[in-house]
Amino acid sequence: MPSPVHTDDAPAAIGPYSQAVVSGGFVFTAGQIALDPATMQIVPGGVAEQTDRVMHNLAAVLEAAGSELSRVVKTTVFLVDMADFAAMNEIYATYFSGVFPARSTIAAKALPLNALVEIEAVAVKK
Repeated sequence: MPSPVHTDDAPAAIGPYSQAVVSGGFVFTAGQIALDPATMQIVPGGVAEQTDRVMHNLAAVLEAAGSELSRVVKTTVFLVDMADFAAMNEIYATYFSGVFPARSTIAAKALPLNALVEIEAVAVKK
C-alpha cells in the first residue's frame, strides 16, 4: 500500500497531492519548485538560486521518506526557458556524485507560482 510523506522542512503541498509517496521500496516525489518552506514564497533570484532551493526541498522530502539524494535513480526537470539549462545544470550537478540519476528535461510553458524550474525524483529507500 502506498504511504504518503510529509515534512515541514519542505514546502507544504499547494494542492491535492503528497510531497512524496513511498511504494515498493521506492520514493516518488512530487515536483518541487523554489518555495522557501518558512515563507511559502519563491526564493529571489534567477534559475540558479531557484534550482538550489528546489534541490534543498527535494533532499528534505527524500530524507523524510527514508531516502537521500545519493539514492535517486531518475529525475525530471521542467524549465520555463531552455536557455536556462546550463545555469540549472551547473547547480544540479553539485548535488550528485558518482552515478548520476537518469534525467529528462522538459520545456514547460509555465510552472506553478511563476517558478522557473521544477524537479521531481524517484529514489530507492534506504
